[in-house]
Amino acid sequence: MSETTSTNEQKKPPLNGRRALPSNISNEEENEVPEMEPFGLIPRGFNPKDYLRVVDIHMFKDPHETNKQQHHTDKYYNPKLIVRRGQPFQIQIDFNRPYKPETDQFWLEYLIGRYPQQNKGTYIPVLVGDVLKPGEWGAKITHKENNSIRLSIMSSATCIIGKFRLYVAVWTPFGILRTHRDSATDTYILFNPWCQQDAVYLDDEKEREEYVLNDVGIVFHGNINDIKLRSWSYGQFEENILDACLFLMDKAELELSGRGNPIKICRVASAVINSRDDNGVIAGSWDNTYTYGVAPSAWTGSVDILLEYYSSKQPVRYGQCWVFAGVFNTFLRCLGIPARLITNYSSAHDNNANLQLDFFLDDEGKVDTKITKDSVWNYHCWNEAWMTRPDLPVGFGGWQVVDATPQETSDGMYRCGPSSVQAIKHGHVCFQFDAPFVYAEVNSDIVYSRREKNGAQVIEKIDTNHIGQLIVTKEVGGDGMMDITEEYKFQEGSEEERLALETAVMYGVKKQTPQDTAYQPQRDVDMDFQVQKVVLGSDFKVTITFRNKSGNYYTAATHLSGNIVFYTGVTKNEFKKHSFSAKLEPFSSSAFDVVVKSSEYLSDLMDQASFHFFVTARISETGKILAMQKATVLEIPTLRIKTQGGMVVGKEMSVTVEFTNPLKQTLENVTLRLEGPGLLRTMKKEFRQIPTNSTLIWEVKFIPKRPGLRKLIASLNCDALRHVYGELDVQIQKL
Repeated sequence: MSETTSTNEQKKPPLNGRRALPSNISNEEENEVPEMEPFGLIPRGFNPKDYLRVVDIHMFKDPHETNKQQHHTDKYYNPKLIVRRGQPFQIQIDFNRPYKPETDQFWLEYLIGRYPQQNKGTYIPVLVGDVLKPGEWGAKITHKENNSIRLSIMSSATCIIGKFRLYVAVWTPFGILRTHRDSATDTYILFNPWCQQDAVYLDDEKEREEYVLNDVGIVFHGNINDIKLRSWSYGQFEENILDACLFLMDKAELELSGRGNPIKICRVASAVINSRDDNGVIAGSWDNTYTYGVAPSAWTGSVDILLEYYSSKQPVRYGQCWVFAGVFNTFLRCLGIPARLITNYSSAHDNNANLQLDFFLDDEGKVDTKITKDSVWNYHCWNEAWMTRPDLPVGFGGWQVVDATPQETSDGMYRCGPSSVQAIKHGHVCFQFDAPFVYAEVNSDIVYSRREKNGAQVIEKIDTNHIGQLIVTKEVGGDGMMDITEEYKFQEGSEEERLALETAVMYGVKKQTPQDTAYQPQRDVDMDFQVQKVVLGSDFKVTITFRNKSGNYYTAATHLSGNIVFYTGVTKNEFKKHSFSAKLEPFSSSAFDVVVKSSEYLSDLMDQASFHFFVTARISETGKILAMQKATVLEIPTLRIKTQGGMVVGKEMSVTVEFTNPLKQTLENVTLRLEGPGLLRTMKKEFRQIPTNSTLIWEVKFIPKRPGLRKLIASLNCDALRHVYGELDVQIQKL
């Protein structure tokens, strides 16, 4: 006996002098609940069987039954009851004899975590009454037949999100009798965008279908001049994903009592989805070496990542911004928070939060990479989550920016948001959380400056339009692109835009004013350049055009610098340098071509086949400098997906994935992935070599589980070629 007590004592968590109970931060842990809770001494003749006794509880938890249908949870691949808060659901209790309301008294108890307390919302007694009040816990009997009763139960619209244990308690004169612990009656309670009292209520049914129930989405990438898109499988309804998402809140040590609040959930999730400082879900890597892990471009969806983390409890390697955002979107939609994935083209990563990105030029007008620290990301993905913001003044609810990509710390951790999109648009960056950082990502100016021999800094050019030129998300109900730039900023150059900027500066966003730095822009010559769009592996040309609007003859000493860059705008190396002298006739335009051969760039190419060109020109006669930069992305070949035979639920079907190698080199150690939510779990296949111009064909057979319009998503990955995708919509028929 003594041994058992000592093990029990070891299990008890250490108490401290500050709180009577340890913190309740795990949905997984449980407490012992007594089946008989006596009021005092029990008389000798007491027999529990003389009283009302629960024989069985029916949860109506199958996908086709009323609860999951009405609560929009029929798609979850999970055998237990899943309901949304603030909306009634049905259960049936079978007793050992007919229920007599005059003498029998029973109630329900919902418990979560190891230390349930009524005032924390972790122990919820539900009494049976005559009416259900909307958005408050209660139960009423809707039907009585023989020994059975049917109950309609209403949960609170502010209830904790998680997995609750259910007990039925019966009152007797000598004590309370309870049902024994039965995991089959466990009930998941989720956010409810269909309920007006819920903080995440969204009033448009088409938007709810897109932002909560759609399990595939689109990631827009590439760059502003060449927008590319790929599908991403969110898979929020797949097996074990709901449990994995609840585990993330345990991992983040969010108190159970705070888990009814979408603001708190978003904030802790934005930290736990990256592995910096808390061993979270995904380890980021931006250096093009992905040994001992999966290249970010190879993932086709969130399910593999979340399930690997749920089982191993170790960060999954590797992710970049769209992977963090894809997994975050799965987490939010799975719990019932409306969410969408956003892409900001030409996104500022400003190291000193002063609303300007500084590019320093040397004497010749070339960019000095040693002292230029700020970078422009070709694109950056984050998420928006929909919720009210009772912690902010009226008008700042709705879409909130949340970002799990680790860029800067916020309150000591790598996390970002939730930050009100409306507050960012109007410059009210004083409102929590992280609004100045997001404001800078979409509103910074690029300043080109040069240091003179005497130490004076001369600003050569200020580009106010380059950053945050386009902000997009997937359209509702289709695969097209929706431009939401207007939600983040007023029209460039408008009075409202200036006012928003002044407001942001007033609230502490640093904006340097060029007082001691003379700035007189070059007015009489315009310069622009265009990069020819080509397929990876081809030669292409860059065309630089000058427009001389003056009556003078000018000579422009022009430098072109071509760099292979990470999509974050950080340079890997310079692969092309070209200088020439351009003669500019009065009142005329002239164009100059610079040819780039494939041999110059192929050996160093990276993940995103992304180049960045700087063109600077110095007008010899005036000493003025013109500067411009542009990113460009090569066309990457795609995968072709085809289906054979009938496509019917429960019957085997066949899919082939084809790819032709367009490069002038053999591809080695190639990995193909194929997945489709509701169709098949991720399949992988390795190929040792694909010679130049040869085609590989991979056939996969599987049995579709669910009817309806589904999407197959494939990716190909190897060191020489990444971001190769293919997709296909398939219509699966019912049997």
